[in-house]
Amino acid sequence: MTTAHDVFSGRTAVITGAGSGIGEGLARHAATLGMNLVLADVDTARLDALAPELPGEVLCVPTDVADPAAVDRLAEAAFERFGSVELVVNNAGIMTIGYAWEIPADRWDAAIDVNLRGVVNGVRSFVPRLLEQGTRAHVVNLSSVGGFLPSPMMAPYTATKFAVLGLTESLALELQMRESPVRVSVVTPGPVRSEIFAQAPATDDPALLGFHDYLARQNAEEGIPGEEYARIVLDAVAAGEYWVITHPAFTDAGLAARAEMIRTRTAPSIALG
Repeated sequence: MTTAHDVFSGRTAVITGAGSGIGEGLARHAATLGMNLVLADVDTARLDALAPELPGEVLCVPTDVADPAAVDRLAEAAFERFGSVELVVNNAGIMTIGYAWEIPADRWDAAIDVNLRGVVNGVRSFVPRLLEQGTRAHVVNLSSVGGFLPSPMMAPYTATKFAVLGLTESLALELQMRESPVRVSVVTPGPVRSEIFAQAPATDDPALLGFHDYLARQNAEEGIPGEEYARIVLDAVAAGEYWVITHPAFTDAGLAARAEMIRTRTAPSIALG
């Protein structure tokens, strides 16, 4: 049986949003598989703190994934240092909570720039190089359970994660058309222990504060550690799985109910959630 170590040992991984949360967990687990690492994050201090803790070759490239030129520089640095890349994980993402009509334009822009354009930029910068490389490689895009199942008070996150699902599926079909050895996976995380809910929203609205507290408790009580999550993800990617649904309990029942809602043309309702 082929293992993730068999597939990835000695290969090179590029991980965005690697300074914390899921990205940090992926970096730590990929290092245990014997991978060379190219770690990207806007937070240089987090990268500098993480890199010495990892075995093997590590290149840190401070990167704003919303900037196409910065992601191009990331790709150039990765190929210049290691010669090839076999795994690209477009992981960077941010959470915005609030009523859709009250979230400021700059917060909407930030969510779209990081959660969606960050993935687009990763695809545009790396896929041409992977095609030219001509060997087996993997592109992994992070969506969310929220990319399947809309939620109130999370419209920017939900909208961008839905978009990542569509982008990734289109990319997978296009690479099949090219008969490319490059494979694609989409990851839909449920609760993973991280600092994503560490800061409460600046509001006195009890509904918003209660929703944030609910998400924070769920993250703390039901979330799995980042490295455990990373093992699940990289095992699935190594096995060639397209759908990496690591929390089926959070998705399967909801997907069935959502499909039935659409089939019967039932309007969205909190009571259905």
